[in-house]
Amino acid sequence: MISSDIIRGYNDIMILFLLLEKPSYGYEISKNIKELSKGKYVIKETTLYSAFNRLEKNKYIESFPGTKTNGKKRIYYKITDLGRLYYNEKNQEWKLVKEIIEKFIKRI
Repeated sequence: MISSDIIRGYNDIMILFLLLEKPSYGYEISKNIKELSKGKYVIKETTLYSAFNRLEKNKYIESFPGTKTNGKKRIYYKITDLGRLYYNEKNQEWKLVKEIIEKFIKRI
């Protein structure tokens, strides 16, 4: 498993990536992050909902009520146009970060 400290700055990009395809809700997003990382990263519920709050405050995502499941109302999230722009910026930032860090990784 990867340290949450290392990956913390990339939670937003993972969430936005998953919302590019279709709106989704917290548990489904959490499950998809775990599956796509092959179990190497499991996002904590508090981390996920803090990210949702931050992304919504910045107008990168919007929330809306979804269907009820077992009597519980789900909140869905969808990416906004501003969120798509932010996602693209973060992708460019990642390429630069990766390029720099790779200079300091010893290849064995």
